[in-house]
Amino acid sequence: MSKKYSVGIDLGTSNSCVSICEVAGGSARGIDMTQILAPNVIGEKSLLASALYIPAPGEYAEDSLSLPWHGTHAPDYVVGAFARERAALVPDRMVTSAKSWLCNPHVNRREPILPWQSELEQGRVSPFEASRRYLEHMRQALAYHLQQHAGAATVDDCHVVLTVPASFDEVARSLTHEAALAAGFGQVTLLEEPQAAFYAWIAHSTQDDAASSGRPWHEQVAEGDLILVCDVGGGTADFSLIAVAEAADGLSKNLELHRIAVGEHILLGGDNMDLALAHTLKVKIEDGGNELDPWQFLSLIHAARDAKEKLLSDEALQEVPIAVPSRSASLFAKTLATTLTRQEVVALLVEGYFPLTAINELPAARKSVGLQEYGLDYATEPAVSKHLARFLKRALENVKSDEALAASIGARAGLEQASILKPTAVLFNGGVFEAAIFRQRIVELLTAWLGSATPLKELKSAGLDIAVSRGAAYYGGVQASGTGIKIRAGTSRSYYLGMESPMPAVPGFVPPVKGICIVPQGTQEGTELELAGREFGLVTGEAVEFRFFSSSVRAGDRVGSVVDNAARSLDELAGLTLTLPPVDGAAGQVVPVTLHPLVTEVGTLELWMQHTQSKNRWKLEFNLRAEE
Repeated sequence: MSKKYSVGIDLGTSNSCVSICEVAGGSARGIDMTQILAPNVIGEKSLLASALYIPAPGEYAEDSLSLPWHGTHAPDYVVGAFARERAALVPDRMVTSAKSWLCNPHVNRREPILPWQSELEQGRVSPFEASRRYLEHMRQALAYHLQQHAGAATVDDCHVVLTVPASFDEVARSLTHEAALAAGFGQVTLLEEPQAAFYAWIAHSTQDDAASSGRPWHEQVAEGDLILVCDVGGGTADFSLIAVAEAADGLSKNLELHRIAVGEHILLGGDNMDLALAHTLKVKIEDGGNELDPWQFLSLIHAARDAKEKLLSDEALQEVPIAVPSRSASLFAKTLATTLTRQEVVALLVEGYFPLTAINELPAARKSVGLQEYGLDYATEPAVSKHLARFLKRALENVKSDEALAASIGARAGLEQASILKPTAVLFNGGVFEAAIFRQRIVELLTAWLGSATPLKELKSAGLDIAVSRGAAYYGGVQASGTGIKIRAGTSRSYYLGMESPMPAVPGFVPPVKGICIVPQGTQEGTELELAGREFGLVTGEAVEFRFFSSSVRAGDRVGSVVDNAARSLDELAGLTLTLPPVDGAAGQVVPVTLHPLVTEVGTLELWMQHTQSKNRWKLEFNLRAEE
């Protein structure tokens, strides 16, 4: 059945949002989502804070946190604006950064581990469940919005596109997709966030108004351009490169877009900046003779974020007062006070996170220590500049690995003499870049690296905080209608199955595991592959596990390509597991199977084992136990 509306959902680390447009045409717009603003107070905001608050038993009257769609039974939690506001006073009852936990391989993402390190005995949730709750709230808010503004339309009348970071591995993508289905959405399509931001720019560029350039997108770029999408949000820094090529039909006026590189998953963004500011404020408070307990420091982080946003959005504002409440109920308990100045924000954030580094300055390799505390795998290098240099260096490595790809852009990019793949244009996205001072610094940095007489083009978009959801809605309209430009992308990585090397036993020597390519980078949605010439013998009734790897810098590998030392050359993901049921009723049989990877239409990867002597096939599942 054809859909009337296209809906884009940005499930963000810090904030989430929903946009909608008609499939038949029209611009995408963000919807205001109904949410709790205070007990017994309901309002609408364009952003839904990706925060979940777990009230103590009896903390609020049963119906004081009820929304229009809850009826007589409100849930025992609240998400959105009030959840984040309440966290400043009771931080150990708030879940944050669920999106980052969802891609953490060191924890079981289905176990109730959040709030992390909280002393709560009841009410804790898994990263998967927190994500499901955010998505369920957005589905209900969308349904309520449609009821109020679109007559008889329902969520079932919407083509839904859900965005994920380009750097998400296949496990995190699958969990996000599953969370959307568990939240009550029907079929959803996954789209990488930098691509969604690019689609938002395309849509914005077609609007002939004062906010846009007045020129269509294809008049702002040309064949041979390499566009860097630089996306720094609340929790992650996400980079992608999109190449502009002449269309295959040979008509110079027609252009094609190819996503040719994606970055690594870097936990570095606005949350890190808030933490840095909180440490600065903590020193100021303690220099005044006061001490902060861990609970107060969590409260200070939230206060620092609010002050930062005020200072960066109002150039006339020079300082913001900061107040940290006491946890004590004593009449003599006092609130600790200090100030955050514009000068402190600029000195710490601009110079600390966006320094003017050299092109060869990369993040230092993480040093291993004997004892580590589990938690989020935050970037140890705070300079976004160095991570960007590493991305452009790895992008060059990826392009060089594929002769066809190198030939298509090599003449303009000067690959042989280059140390990085040099972009000719930049498109910013993410809440961090709402502040002009950060955009200006990145342009200054890239200009110094490029050393070209041709100036770097900055592609102008609008509403960076909701651009991803607007772009996703626009893409959904293109997908549903079959008209409009689409970025040629496919899988962002190549995927490999681990195979042990057969050799005689040697004391003290463990044979290296080879990686055999089963899904090449760039494989398009809806493609089923076969690992020809490889047959596996699986024993029924027993669990079988395979090591699973990926790479974002081996575009030249094809199905069957072998990487000699997978552990050294590739990135290891969660393993794959399968327990075959007895085929003829008897366990212990050895069943011959072949491997069939499938990149689904919605953007997830499935791996199937096909019985060679029947039509039986079994799906491999990701092992989500915490990795040691």
